[in-house]
Amino acid sequence: MLDLDERGELTSAHVRLVAQALGKSERTVWRWLAAAREDRRFARMEASHFTVTAEVRRLLALWGGNASRVHAELVQQAAKDPGAPAPPSLSTLHRAIRRDLTRGKRAGLKNGEAARRAHDVFGQRPATHRNAVWEGDHKHVPVEVDVEGELATPWVTWFIDCATKAITGVAVTAHAPSRDAVPASLRISITRTEPFGPVGGLPGQIRVDRGKEFLCRAVTAAMGAFAVPVTDLPSYSPHLKGTIEALNDAVEEMFLVSLPRYTGRQKLTGGRLADPDAPALTYEAFVGLLLDWVAWWNTRHHPDALNGKTPLEAWQADATPLTDVPAEQLATFALEDDGRTYTISSSGVRSRRRDYLAPWMNGRTGTKVSVRHLPHHDDNIEVFDVTTGHHLGPAFLAAAASREQIRSVQAARTTAARRLKADLKAAEKLRRRRFEASTTAAPPRPLASPTSAQAEKELGAAAQTDRRALARPDFIPHGPAPETWARPRPPRTPTPDEDRN
Repeated sequence: MLDLDERGELTSAHVRLVAQALGKSERTVWRWLAAAREDRRFARMEASHFTVTAEVRRLLALWGGNASRVHAELVQQAAKDPGAPAPPSLSTLHRAIRRDLTRGKRAGLKNGEAARRAHDVFGQRPATHRNAVWEGDHKHVPVEVDVEGELATPWVTWFIDCATKAITGVAVTAHAPSRDAVPASLRISITRTEPFGPVGGLPGQIRVDRGKEFLCRAVTAAMGAFAVPVTDLPSYSPHLKGTIEALNDAVEEMFLVSLPRYTGRQKLTGGRLADPDAPALTYEAFVGLLLDWVAWWNTRHHPDALNGKTPLEAWQADATPLTDVPAEQLATFALEDDGRTYTISSSGVRSRRRDYLAPWMNGRTGTKVSVRHLPHHDDNIEVFDVTTGHHLGPAFLAAAASREQIRSVQAARTTAARRLKADLKAAEKLRRRRFEASTTAAPPRPLASPTSAQAEKELGAAAQTDRRALARPDFIPHGPAPETWARPRPPRTPTPDEDRN
């Protein structure tokens, strides 16, 4: 409009058109144009008003977002310093806080970082294929269960496939989880066997929370042998692993809240529970119910992100090739080695002042071995040959061995004794020399009877030989034929009459 006005081309029609487009009156547009001509002002002149300063933000944080208390503090400060500017009214302070501070800032000053983060926006990672990325976490179960007569709140360690939302593996501990829960959950996640199969295999990457440092270290050590990278996310950043965090929330809202002795249940006046003496589930019963819920999640639940499919259906519909791990490699998965060398004795392998036995140890006393085991699991160990690194086999704790385990050691010892007895008897038969029968006075000749294997070999070679090649007709000259043999007659020459006929 100013350009039109400077060129002398501005008309009332132009002003009317702008007023209609902006929903303003023509007088307002003419007033804007006059202000622009005089002082080149193209926006509304803002009146001076009170703004939120750093001092006001500190007072809001001090008083938990209470604007009335902040106003009282400002009034007291002004009264102590006559030269200070007059404090704003309470209504002006309220308007300034609403205008200058976002909802997230106000929530943070009142309730902290978690409340501020609730007003943030987060993007979504692009869709991937199955086993591209797993996420893992610990979930503290807010349910009291009976663990050998005492009430405890278990922990769940699990992993989920981000693309299909399928839970790949779960491990439950009756106490705060330690390193043993991580390899247990990872092993069942990789194997693709029941109860979580066919979901599983090796993932391309695993994301965990660095805030749980022992979780990150355990996963890194376990998956490093399979060249699977582990991404340790910044601590207290649940939005960076939203899939597993959504699962943590879902299991509580959809399952745990319905169990007896749920610690987050509604309370009566004074914080009393409606049924404080409700019987608690046993640990075994709780684990069974949790595994049933996991099976429901994988096979019958329909997350919104899967377009009507269950996690198992989404997994099976994905044609991405899977990488399986042989069972013999998983047998030693995530085991820890103390770096010491042990010797197999008549009592087995003594490690950490405990004796371990196995049927395969019979006949191996004096062998130098190394020992690996799961963290905090003293009932079983895996034994390796120090020289070759070959896995010799598992061994069980002798003091806690079952009757079947003891019988297996005894049976292996008996089998070894019988095998040795049979070998010794066969050796004695070889020592007995036999001789051919003699009809004349001559030195005895050893009788070498071929074995069954030698006889079969000789017969097989004879069957493959061309017997015509062995024929030698000139070796013995032929004599005259006996007189009694019929001799061939020479051909008779026909007569002329017979030729004419």
